[in-house]
Amino acid sequence: MLNRRAFLKTSAAAIPATAAFSALDPVKTLAEEEAASKIAPSAAGMVALPDRLAPVTASVPWQQKIRRVAQSNMTEHDPAVMNVEEWAEYWHSTGSEIIFVSVTGILAFYPSKVKFHRHGKFLNNRDFFGECVAAAKKRNMRVVARMSPDLNWGDALEAHPEWAMRNKDGSAQFSTEEPRLFKTCMFSTYMDDYMTAIIREINSLYDVDCFYTNGWPPIGSLPDCHCAICNKLPPTGTTAYWRVFNDRIFELWQKYDALAKEKKPDSFFFANLGGSVHAGPNLDRLGKIAAWYQADNQGRTYEDAAVWGCSQQGRVCTAIMDGKFAANVTAAYSTGSPGWRNASKNPAEATMWLNETLASGMVPYYHFVGSENGLGEDRRWQKTGSDFLRWTEKYDPHLTTRRSVANIGVVMGQSTQLLYPGPGLKPARRYMHETTQGLYDALLRGRFAFDYVHEDRLDAARLRKYRALLLPNIAMLSDRQCEQIRDYVKAGGSIMASFETSLYDENMNKRADFGLADVFGVSKAGEVIGTNGNPYYARIEKPDAAQKHPLLEGFVDTNWIPGAQNRLPLKPVENPLMTVVPGFVRYPPELAYPPASHTAEPAVVLRESGASRIAWFPGDLERTSWITGHGDILRLLHNTLGWLTHDERVVRVDGDGLVEMFCWETDPGYAVHLLNYTNPDAQHGWLQSSFRIGPQIVSMKLPANVRVKSVQLLKAGTNVQFGIQNQLLHFTIPHVDDYEVAAISIA
Repeated sequence: MLNRRAFLKTSAAAIPATAAFSALDPVKTLAEEEAASKIAPSAAGMVALPDRLAPVTASVPWQQKIRRVAQSNMTEHDPAVMNVEEWAEYWHSTGSEIIFVSVTGILAFYPSKVKFHRHGKFLNNRDFFGECVAAAKKRNMRVVARMSPDLNWGDALEAHPEWAMRNKDGSAQFSTEEPRLFKTCMFSTYMDDYMTAIIREINSLYDVDCFYTNGWPPIGSLPDCHCAICNKLPPTGTTAYWRVFNDRIFELWQKYDALAKEKKPDSFFFANLGGSVHAGPNLDRLGKIAAWYQADNQGRTYEDAAVWGCSQQGRVCTAIMDGKFAANVTAAYSTGSPGWRNASKNPAEATMWLNETLASGMVPYYHFVGSENGLGEDRRWQKTGSDFLRWTEKYDPHLTTRRSVANIGVVMGQSTQLLYPGPGLKPARRYMHETTQGLYDALLRGRFAFDYVHEDRLDAARLRKYRALLLPNIAMLSDRQCEQIRDYVKAGGSIMASFETSLYDENMNKRADFGLADVFGVSKAGEVIGTNGNPYYARIEKPDAAQKHPLLEGFVDTNWIPGAQNRLPLKPVENPLMTVVPGFVRYPPELAYPPASHTAEPAVVLRESGASRIAWFPGDLERTSWITGHGDILRLLHNTLGWLTHDERVVRVDGDGLVEMFCWETDPGYAVHLLNYTNPDAQHGWLQSSFRIGPQIVSMKLPANVRVKSVQLLKAGTNVQFGIQNQLLHFTIPHVDDYEVAAISIA
């Protein structure tokens, strides 16, 4: 496990060797933990937290008071076997305050009169939905009416062929798992007529609190339909199509929301979301109208999916919801491919997903698929969810966030994630996934406090809080976005960017040169160069003086360090810190030497003006870090981040292990969340168990008028001693199993 102290400058008060140990060592004794807790922190590089927000005096919508969400995803068979009271009582016992109940749209769970809303074969005219609503309401739980508009049956297709998504040959698209169900087109009248009829029927018959559509809109991709309507639209995958796609989403969203409010003014509609940085709907527009962000990010699905996928989704929600409600769906069942929809997930994995939900500022939402008694044949998931949700209930004030405390912003290029083709080596979505994960991994290993910032929210007021802004191959940027970044730099902000950042405008039109060329002092000298054998190397200029620049700290006894897999060559600059050694043969070894060992092509371009520092890497360095795990590349990224930020920290956590950190302002004070990912299953499969890590030393510089009453560890259930000197708060968390929250109460 890489240790951040090997990459970042620390004070003379860093943990001594006798107090440090590998996260995989046996658990330390109490005496050893107590000895570590006496280590004094340093104020070096610490900057004060911002003044606290004013107390909220206005009333907030009811959904923003919800702290636990429940769902049993009902099956066609449930009306024949489910004990409604037992189902409702389990969820009520977890402290859940709102529950999803299936309507649905594919199969009716009530005696619907809407044409083509097929009754399940076990319904037998039973008002199953109504019974579930009544049981939930009896226990003071609110109800979400869950609908599914994405699929329907053959009789509907026969009567309305225009409702179907079509292939290029004109044939209807069907579900890959259940070929009796056809895929409905979101541009057809199915969404305007059929779904609105169901909403109106539910509103006329039942006391529900809001409406939700599952399976629509697409979470992380754009539809590919060739029906008569879609054939008149711009080609899918283009910026023009994405605009039409978004217009249709928000047209329907507002239509359904208006219908929801016909019965109750405080009701609303929300839709299936998620997709993290690769979401389908425009998240800037979405955040302005959504009352509830439904993060349908149920578990790890990619083959190499990192354990922090839920936290990443939470950062996306924070970036676009501005404090409004967001919940993440944690599947208690076995997600993945293959997946078992009716079997419980490993408790350690499910619990970590719930941990991440809370730590990243979202509300926990636990979910299983019904079967016997609506709770499943496999009931092992129940205790996992009940224990976690009941624990949160004890600490709701400390777990309810107000705003993030971070001094680094990572630009979330949603259009680049969806539309940029990449250098053509692999599918674009995969390419940007690796880029995103590489920077995320580097930030975690460096224990940096950071937020995501949506590309359409680069206004000065939002960027003002960040010491540095990171652009990990944000290829698509409009002229306006480039100007906003330019203004940020003029105001003293620092920036790191890489590869093809700003080379394309918002319509994927390629510029002659980078849109931010003037800011970074770079100019491209050719087209993308990939790897055939050895990738390029970065040659350290004047290696005897390498230690004099912070970017090269730790690189000793070497003139070369590895470069990225792909690079966009740059024109020469004055006094480059590192230059490119072009790639060359790797095999046979007899030919593994550079034809040209010295060039004038820069491997990094640095600029400094006042407080502003700027770093440009011509290669896809973040992605290469992810796919290789090379320590030199990670070191270079960490050194660069330290240089950009002037080594300033708003919160600092020293200790061993792979840890994700969040720090929030709360009503009672502050909360520091530590997620322990030190685990052989952190980047593949599921967690089998947790691996305890030892002392974590926390330092925060508080605003001048803040006084601390106590520091409580919510998972351990104990208070810890703390010290304050010149408003620098410091305390030690003796150990972390899977998760710990240090709740700081202030006077």
